[in-house]
Amino acid sequence: MSDAPSMAEKPTIKVETTPGDWRFPSANQTKRCFTCYIECIEAKGEGSDECTKYAKCYRSLCPGEWIERWKEQRANGTFAGPL
Repeated sequence: MSDAPSMAEKPTIKVETTPGDWRFPSANQTKRCFTCYIECIEAKGEGSDECTKYAKCYRSLCPGEWIERWKEQRANGTFAGPL
């Protein structure tokens, strides 16, 4: 007998994306990405429960480089958003 896990023991991975938002009807989701990021930060900070849905949105829509750049800009006080 092998020690390899059986097919029944494999975890189920749920793949999903952010739901539609009537405020952003076009295919270009750049503005939605930025808005979700701003709404997360304004919702009591990144670690809050209120930020969870916005974080899921911006993490699925925004390129990782943008998120890192925005975090650096916020730390430096040069972020252009309405915070």
